[in-house]
Amino acid sequence: MKKLRIYADTSVFGGCFDDEFSEDSKAFFNDIKAGKFILIVSPTTLRELNNAPDFVQKVLADLPPSSLELLEYSDEIGFLRDEYLKAGVVSNSCKSDAEHVASASIAEVDLIISWNFKHIVHYDKICGYKAVNLLNGYKPINIYSPKEVIEQ
Repeated sequence: MKKLRIYADTSVFGGCFDDEFSEDSKAFFNDIKAGKFILIVSPTTLRELNNAPDFVQKVLADLPPSSLELLEYSDEIGFLRDEYLKAGVVSNSCKSDAEHVASASIAEVDLIISWNFKHIVHYDKICGYKAVNLLNGYKPINIYSPKEVIEQ
């Protein structure tokens, strides 16, 4: 059976240390360790984790390399990110959020997970990201919270 390729933005890593999101974030990363999913990691995620406390960085460091797929930044990611911004899906102050979605879209992941309910996991935003993708020849992206992905 094919493993789902899942893009987790930085909020999921930090969620391991948040009272509200800890249980589900840890369960997701345990599923990664168990080989259930392949985690897709972008330069955007690595840059944001670099600025995070060591204990948050350790979440990624503790994952088996065989369960990770590292993306490289490309002009195509920058283009799609800018298309989201031009379309007003998110504002320029949320450029990195748009870059997460663009990275995942270019990599054709099966889904994105995030705890960012304002700029990523929000009905209006999801519709906007999907519309921009379709207008630019990319597949629509599926976006969920970790709670919707882990086995309960």
